[in-house]
Amino acid sequence: MVAVSTIGLMFLLVALSIPIAIAMGIATFLTMVLVDGSPPVVLLARSLVTAADSFPLIAVPLFILAGDLMQAGGMSRRIVEFSYSIVGHIKGSLAYVNVIACCFFAAISGSSPATVAAIGSNLIPEMARSGYSRAFSASLTAAGGMVGVMIPPSIPFIIYGVTAEVSIGKLFMAGILPGILFALTYMATARLLLRKNVQLNETSRSFSSREVARSFGSSIWALLVPVIILGGIYGGIFTPTEAGGVAVLYAVIVGVFVYRDIRLSELPKILAKSALTSGQILILVVMAGGFGRLLTIAQVPNDLAAAISGISSNPLVVLLFINLLLIVIGMFMETVASIIILTPLLLPVATAVGVDPVHFGVIMTVNLAIGFCTPPLGVNLFVASSVSGVKILKLSAAIIPYFMGMLALLAVITYVPDVSLFLTRF
Repeated sequence: MVAVSTIGLMFLLVALSIPIAIAMGIATFLTMVLVDGSPPVVLLARSLVTAADSFPLIAVPLFILAGDLMQAGGMSRRIVEFSYSIVGHIKGSLAYVNVIACCFFAAISGSSPATVAAIGSNLIPEMARSGYSRAFSASLTAAGGMVGVMIPPSIPFIIYGVTAEVSIGKLFMAGILPGILFALTYMATARLLLRKNVQLNETSRSFSSREVARSFGSSIWALLVPVIILGGIYGGIFTPTEAGGVAVLYAVIVGVFVYRDIRLSELPKILAKSALTSGQILILVVMAGGFGRLLTIAQVPNDLAAAISGISSNPLVVLLFINLLLIVIGMFMETVASIIILTPLLLPVATAVGVDPVHFGVIMTVNLAIGFCTPPLGVNLFVASSVSGVKILKLSAAIIPYFMGMLALLAVITYVPDVSLFLTRF
């Protein structure tokens, strides 16, 4: 009764357009007050304090601020120029530049929509001038932006690590190979889609090591970000949380004093934007603390595990069932919210059939990230649509080839654990 009341109230409130964080808090409170057998309301207060009192959670606002500073500081533009110098001599090169730039910027921002906005605003107009259809360019950018949740630093990985009490450093390493595989798949798909396109009028250019060296020198400060962050974490110099602080300091120094694309007068606006984004995520995390605690007391994770085990005890079947569930949920619910709500429910089910918690974190994050590119939620689609001017319906059709690649790679990541876990062993 407690579980039904809590979950039912939450979805009712969300249907009434109440923000999901507030809906979780109200549903938890009303269940504790009105439903017999519920724990005392004081548990809600304790759970909120416990959820907020988390050192790793501080990494979320720090990396969000660092990403905003780096975007405003001109790093995305320089990354695009460097990527173009490497593959600009290949036919259809701007498609490859798009994906490569998404990977580089993902390693800076940790956010999928931010990657789409930064790279799309630079590349989609340029691709249109070179003969690419806007639907093709926007769909490729929306798909490429999804890599932002796999290549570290990843905000969803941080949230999962905090929720599941799993090493964030290991999650970062586990996301590297899947991210690279997705990028290669997108480039291969783009090549297939462009094979009959004879209208591209990109300026022909030969490969120039001098141009590569010049653009590398111009973008070196941006390219050093993932090296500093990952090198510092795995070199034992600082924790993932402290890495967020280092990234913010580095972004300020480079944006204000090196590239000089950020004026000191612009910092308050950037800080306000980051604070708004961070506040939304952190309120969600805190409210989910009480919500998850109540469901745990009501034995919901155990009951769910028993129900799924009743269907099958075969790990392959259980993971298939979980993937299908997550794909549907990802279409309708924001990724961070889904991770916070579903991790306490599904992680026990996965570990019960022998799935490593780090591996499951990659499965869950990649699965829900597909929702960035699928309607009706499809945040990446809306961002790409805004940047390109392509209508959502047309963009949704154009992204189908990339969506098929996403599903194929999701199956590989799910059933070949070493794709995720190989780098975590070093």
